[in-house]
Amino acid sequence: MARVAKLVYYPVKGCAGTSVKTADVTPAGLRFDRAWMVVSADGEFRSQRKQPVMASIRAEVTGDGARLRLAAPGVEDLLVETVADGPRHSAATFTWQGKGVHQGDEAAEWFSDVLGLPSVLVGLTPEHERVTNGEIPGTAAFADAHAILLTSESSLDGLNERIASRGAEAVPMDRFRPNIVVAGWPEAHREDDVRSLAAGGLELGYAKVCVRCTVPMVDQDTGKKAGPEPIRSLADYRREPEGGVSFGIKMAVTGPGQVSVGDEVIVHSWAGPSPSTADAEPPFTATASRPAESV
Repeated sequence: MARVAKLVYYPVKGCAGTSVKTADVTPAGLRFDRAWMVVSADGEFRSQRKQPVMASIRAEVTGDGARLRLAAPGVEDLLVETVADGPRHSAATFTWQGKGVHQGDEAAEWFSDVLGLPSVLVGLTPEHERVTNGEIPGTAAFADAHAILLTSESSLDGLNERIASRGAEAVPMDRFRPNIVVAGWPEAHREDDVRSLAAGGLELGYAKVCVRCTVPMVDQDTGKKAGPEPIRSLADYRREPEGGVSFGIKMAVTGPGQVSVGDEVIVHSWAGPSPSTADAEPPFTATASRPAESV
């Protein structure tokens, strides 16, 4: 039986995640996931792609979102009283441009000091609107492109076997920064064929496979680059026709609800053969590839 093994939300885009046992999931994803974002003066988002130290920045949501406690190595913690509606500041991700709510000069100075770059912390505006693309459209907060990133333990196990065959060290799941991790699928990358699923009171629909950037080569504990794995090994068998390598899938929230670690994951539809017909048709294996659109 497939089940939810882990739930993670990332309060500040690009910064460390928070694991939870139970999560309320809105149309835009796990509650408070990428609800805040660090941007430059012109609104370009800060990312581990260029500032890997962001992985070591932790943001704790308290007071039901009324406060953020920010922590990073070598600096004092900062408690931010969040601003739900106030002065706007330009904000942009890869696929969206708009405005965010400026979270104050103190937060801006704190992030500027930690990153060594002029930075501003912004939050979602009350009027935030965004339509995400893919096979099933949806919405999202400040995530790169979609509400949910789903991975599976079997996919990581298969990847780490390949990494070990090179004599390199296995990588943890946090390198891929998923929201939902599924345990119990016997085949690596079986998630690629999921088209709709339910877990707890939540329903999700497939948008696209997740084409990876350089972030999986950042150690999420130290905030330092630690490549070339896992991208090097993924390149052996997970290359996408339009470029890049993939791991995990992006999903739209088709039915908001609550989900908990341990909930059964019920797949309503598959693109390929379902497990019950695996004897009649060849199963999807780790060496197969699926076309995807890079995000």
